[in-house]
Amino acid sequence: MKHLFLLIIGSILITACSSDEGENTPEPTPTPEESELYFPTIGSNEWETISPAELSWNTDAEEDLRGFLDEKGTDGFIILKNGKIAVEWYFDDFTASDNHSWNSAGKTLTAMAVGIAQAEGFLSIEDSSQEYLGEGWSMLTSEQEANITVRHHLTMTTGLDYTVDDPFCFDQECLLYKNEPGTFWYYHNAAYTILDEVITNATGTDFRQYSYQKIRDKIGMQGAWVKIGYNNLFFSNTRSMARFGLLCLNEGTWDGVEILTDKTYFTEMTNTSQDLNPSYGYLWWLNGKSSYKAPSFEASINGELMPEAPSELIAGLGAFDQKLYLIPSKNLVIVRLGDDAGESQLGPSSFDNQLWEKLNAYID
Repeated sequence: MKHLFLLIIGSILITACSSDEGENTPEPTPTPEESELYFPTIGSNEWETISPAELSWNTDAEEDLRGFLDEKGTDGFIILKNGKIAVEWYFDDFTASDNHSWNSAGKTLTAMAVGIAQAEGFLSIEDSSQEYLGEGWSMLTSEQEANITVRHHLTMTTGLDYTVDDPFCFDQECLLYKNEPGTFWYYHNAAYTILDEVITNATGTDFRQYSYQKIRDKIGMQGAWVKIGYNNLFFSNTRSMARFGLLCLNEGTWDGVEILTDKTYFTEMTNTSQDLNPSYGYLWWLNGKSSYKAPSFEASINGELMPEAPSELIAGLGAFDQKLYLIPSKNLVIVRLGDDAGESQLGPSSFDNQLWEKLNAYID
């Protein structure tokens, strides 16, 4: 049934695709030297590889990693080192050309699109979102609406009521006041999805087409946004997610071409964005912080998001264990697409730590 669904989605995509911790002050992210990174050609399936043996990785641990991924319902798995493919595995009948939903890992695409729109002068994240949505987009008073900024949507701090019957619903009647913006963090999908309309109205271009033109097509990705219920989900093949990861590893520059020119925005996006959940940037998850809040929970949890993973790890995390990991100092991008690995979480899950235990044994 899953693969029938993916085939249906794939047919849609064919027509759509083209070639200090807890503080708000961002810390510099370790970045690779551009000369160290390889970028695959746009419009080509060719991609240089490098073997784990050449990298002196512990190949004795490879079978254990691969078996674990298979057992946990993985479809596609890629590790890039310095931009080159070190590992590329597919399981069961899933192939390199098959498309899979990123689920909420796709929020990272939206975050970059907002940054590009700001760099192009279409919006400012300090503006009230009312400026782009118009008065009355919610059930709040006009004054309450005016206090919610684009930054609040990016950081999950709008103050909108997440206890409504359907927290994915962004219809006017579903958007109610609960807290003052900026005073409480909660993983509220409706408040995020509204950014699609912000981008559309600010740029005068449908947010899907804007993200295709400004990100997807410029780095040789394929894939498309597909509306499923209230959600806009991005579907692509595994290599396309790896391409986007490589773009983000290099802070928004692709082979010398600046896709995101505002590097300050990139730094803010991939560092603690507010003091309510230090493990969250602008729609990116951050490791190495003293505490985190998980989707569907109000309380903070002490400790790092992924204790087994590198402290510098930056991640796009989607429901049912879609994973995009960046480890800047090691020039690593890791992609995992597939089925739920066991907990049906909306983002972070115990699978992250389990996977990193296997990865640590493999990658030296």
